[in-house]
Amino acid sequence: MYSKTLQYLMGHSDIGVTMNTYTHLGLEDALEEVGRMQELENARKEQEKLAGKKEETKVSKRMFRVG
Repeated sequence: MYSKTLQYLMGHSDIGVTMNTYTHLGLEDALEEVGRMQELENARKEQEKLAGKKEETKVSKRMFRVG
């Protein structure tokens, strides 16, 4: 949830109160975030790889011309 949304829902006038109250991070949280970042990077690389293959395998109409 966005911190400003949480601030509004909880009725805090200052975002500092919200952040100090509801943000308790530990090593496990940081490791999870790094894992998510790695998954995104892997997906980006896969998309780039697939996009490169699509360009390499473009087929012209002449290849299928009969007669």
